[in-house]
Amino acid sequence: MQLMIPMNERARLLTGLAPSRTADPALVDLAARTGTRLERELADLRALLDLSGTPDTRPHEGHDMPGMVGLDTLRKAEKAKGEQFERILTEGLRAHLAQTGKLCASERTSGGSEEAKALAATIAGSAVRELDRLTTTNRP
Repeated sequence: MQLMIPMNERARLLTGLAPSRTADPALVDLAARTGTRLERELADLRALLDLSGTPDTRPHEGHDMPGMVGLDTLRKAEKAKGEQFERILTEGLRAHLAQTGKLCASERTSGGSEEAKALAATIAGSAVRELDRLTTTNRP
């Protein structure tokens, strides 16, 4: 939870740039759907963190970890348009979704909380569907 929250926050920042950075309706739609899903997941993750009694100390704040949209990537995305932005968006989302799947698999096999395992299963399923959508937009 403490890693997924900042990962989703960063990915959400990236998806939020799409309407002003690309004219590709398929990517704008994908980014909007993904952004909405990330917001729901953030609410669920924060609620579960509260339920667990774990303080939100944000131990991964400011880190650039595997699968996390880096601050440098966000800066580049803010300046990019068209194909350059589209490449940044798709690469960032692909890495985010792949890492999300790994983290969720780890939680499902090693986690101690049934609620966390259930949320991990839900998030993992969403990540697979988003990767499929990303692939069907014919993006590298």
